[in-house]
Amino acid sequence: MPELWWIAQRILAAVLLVLSAPLWLGFAILIRVGSPGALIVRQPREGRGGAIFAVFKLRTMHCDADARLASSLSDPAVAEEWRRFGRLVDDPRIAGRFGALARRYSIDELPQLANVVRGEMALVGPRPLPPEIAARLRTEDLEARRAVVPGLTGLWQVSGRSALDLEAMGQIDHDYVRRRCVLLDLSILLRTLFVVVSARGAY
Repeated sequence: MPELWWIAQRILAAVLLVLSAPLWLGFAILIRVGSPGALIVRQPREGRGGAIFAVFKLRTMHCDADARLASSLSDPAVAEEWRRFGRLVDDPRIAGRFGALARRYSIDELPQLANVVRGEMALVGPRPLPPEIAARLRTEDLEARRAVVPGLTGLWQVSGRSALDLEAMGQIDHDYVRRRCVLLDLSILLRTLFVVVSARGAY
């Protein structure tokens, strides 16, 4: 990836982080009213070369999210959904209406612009996954993801998003790595605007 494009992404991320702050901070406060806890959380994700780093996210889950998930997974149908997708349509961990809205419109991802500024992520690339979810991908897909810096948005997000299972995500991200260039990144950024506004493929 050209160095100039990499620098431009970090500058743009810094500008967007400042401009979007009133939106995601407002949601953070509204979520906290109904669900006590931190406004912003840091979660482990796998980055380039398999290195683990902490992503910044708006807290959209209850503080006892792990216990709620464990209880839900006792249902075989829910456990199978979790195995295939790594997420749930009716997620019991989500903190109320504002938490759900923040996730539906990807507002919870906006603090990750700070990760882009820090050089841990790019604006475009494979989504950084929790290590335990990344380990479930096919070896060749995982190796392709690890060859690049993860992104705030990517080809998966504009190709079906949460409607696609982990296997499809791995294949799409692998395809992105093979084809990646500045023009493809710009196309994905433009398509992301439509996907986020329409909430297509989100839950």
